[in-house]
Amino acid sequence: MPFADIVGHRGAVALLASAVARGSLPPSLLLTGDDGVGKRTVALAVAQAINCAAPRSGTGRDQGVDLAADACGRCGPCARIGRDAFPDVRTLVPGETGTIAIDAVRAAIEQAGYRPFEGRRRVVVIDQADRLLPPAQNALLKVLEEPPAACQFLLVTSRPDVLLDTVRSRCPRIRFGQLAPEEVVRILTASHGWDEAAARASAAAAGGSVGRALAAASGEHAAAREAAVSLLESTAAARTPRARIEAAKTLASRSGGRRAPAADRDALRLRLEALASLLRDMEVIASRAGAPLANDDLGDGLRRLARAYRDGRGLRAFAAVDEAAAAVARNASPKIVADWLACRL
Repeated sequence: MPFADIVGHRGAVALLASAVARGSLPPSLLLTGDDGVGKRTVALAVAQAINCAAPRSGTGRDQGVDLAADACGRCGPCARIGRDAFPDVRTLVPGETGTIAIDAVRAAIEQAGYRPFEGRRRVVVIDQADRLLPPAQNALLKVLEEPPAACQFLLVTSRPDVLLDTVRSRCPRIRFGQLAPEEVVRILTASHGWDEAAARASAAAAGGSVGRALAAASGEHAAAREAAVSLLESTAAARTPRARIEAAKTLASRSGGRRAPAADRDALRLRLEALASLLRDMEVIASRAGAPLANDDLGDGLRRLARAYRDGRGLRAFAAVDEAAAAVARNASPKIVADWLACRL
């Protein structure tokens, strides 16, 4: 996707386009911001702008910016980068274990040392870079300290704090804010085929994240919310630690079959996001703020929970959920996290 077609983030996009035009991109960059706001999309737009066979300039004026360099979006390199099929652009993502394997990092580093096969520069995009375990980060550190002349590293993450200080210090950071509701609507309707009414309803509660809006419409999200509601109802009535830990089983339970620990952590992460969304709505109800509710379809059930978690209990629960999410990001045991959280709700 060319820079001009990216919705939102005009300041960050203009900065990157200018650096591409001047040939002054730092050899490694850290793209940070909430999940689902378009960081990976921008990273791939950088890869296209670098390697486009028919680059343009002066695009983006309809969105209030004059981009110094942009991809055409139609040439062979642009099309193949969009399909993840261009030999000089490599994207690393978490595997079945939920982490980015050190072998994949080493292979990318080895390729980075070669001259580009077809494009102007090799580009390595590391999506969810927080899923790099310390040994993989240390392997990456060596190439960040002495980057190859014709390679660009783009680290994408919503949790930069999980990265080693030595990695962060070698990657200038570009921060991505939340998208405006209208921008979320544009992306949902234009790129995902949503009708406008559904897109507006989802965007109002998505917190500026297209990813969050898409997740809310998925079956996995519905199951996660059901587990979160069950936990809140059970802990609201629980009177003993044993009863609370029993309630935690709904939060950490597996969906069946043999699964990697990281898959269990991903399931728990989704349920924690659902918990946070419910607790936010409960605070909106309790404070009579009148803000849009992400879970308004729960009706009276949501309002009963809001009454059960009044007098500061909801805020304390929200803080506990945030701590639990941080523990999961550090690869803590899902069962231990769920038990700990249930005792604090």
